[in-house]
Amino acid sequence: MAVLKPFSKIPSLNAANILLVESEELFQQNLANALVEEAGFTVNVRLAKNLPLPVENDEGRPRIDLVVFIINLTSELSFQSVEASLKYLDSGYFLGKVCFMVTNARNVSVPSTRLDAVRKLAASLQCPLLCAEHQSPEGVANATKRLLTVLKVSAGLVPTATALYLSNLTRCTVPPDIDQPSFD
Repeated sequence: MAVLKPFSKIPSLNAANILLVESEELFQQNLANALVEEAGFTVNVRLAKNLPLPVENDEGRPRIDLVVFIINLTSELSFQSVEASLKYLDSGYFLGKVCFMVTNARNVSVPSTRLDAVRKLAASLQCPLLCAEHQSPEGVANATKRLLTVLKVSAGLVPTATALYLSNLTRCTVPPDIDQPSFD
């Protein structure tokens, strides 16, 4: 099982490659279609349920500019799948080429500890954490716009910005009191 490396292949000219990783595939296909339709540049979308990616397709696989882990907060399995997949990414990806996206953050049945766990994970890896509403077309469109902004920078299509700089601006931070119990 090979580790996915960010700089092992030559980048595509005027194109970006994004890998959407979601174990349940509820939001993945809608987001992929919207990314291809809305982009003003060539976007190649790859879909995966988890990592590692199959070794037999490694030669033909393009360089992945951005890896997006989609986490459904109503499912504990979704979060566990992301945690297991992270070990198959080279450390170079955590320099502005990994993003976490959560769905169902407003659902009242989601325990607050699950969102806190995702926030801690994103903060510990210094990665952006985006919330998305996947049940409406407007929510998918908003998620698409935000991802395209991150993707352009990660792929090197914005001349004055680098993925590491964007990572510093958009990384998830955890308030210092998150580990403290609430006495409300």
